[in-house]
Amino acid sequence: MGKIIYLTIDRVIETYQKTVEASGGGSCGFIGDGKERLEKVLEFIQDDGFYPSMEEKLTHLFFSVCKFHMLQDGNKRMAIVLCAQMLLDNGYLYCASRFIREMENISANVAAGKIDKALLLDIVTDFIYEDEDESLKLRTINAIADS
Repeated sequence: MGKIIYLTIDRVIETYQKTVEASGGGSCGFIGDGKERLEKVLEFIQDDGFYPSMEEKLTHLFFSVCKFHMLQDGNKRMAIVLCAQMLLDNGYLYCASRFIREMENISANVAAGKIDKALLLDIVTDFIYEDEDESLKLRTINAIADS
């Protein structure tokens, strides 16, 4: 893996404002110490000791933004948008569009606690490597149905 381009908090805030505006509005801001928590997530994914691969970095970013409600509105949307931005910034153009289209249902189920972080990692990995693993699709369907 080459040098990874990471998101900055300023870029995240700008992207957040544009995303909320473009997707029909809503509240735009952080809940409590949400900005500081998001900064920590952005910092933490840069640690290759914890998150050595792009798919692990994206999984932690997606899961954290989706699940930990740092934003007043649009947490699930922003999980998708920020990960798509990292994909685009780092040359994963081939899968970014599909990621945006197909992760909406996944984000709702992560937020609802139906998809855990381990399964999310498998899903993100599947997107990056375009495996379209049938057993993963079944595991995802079962996780959503079982909860």
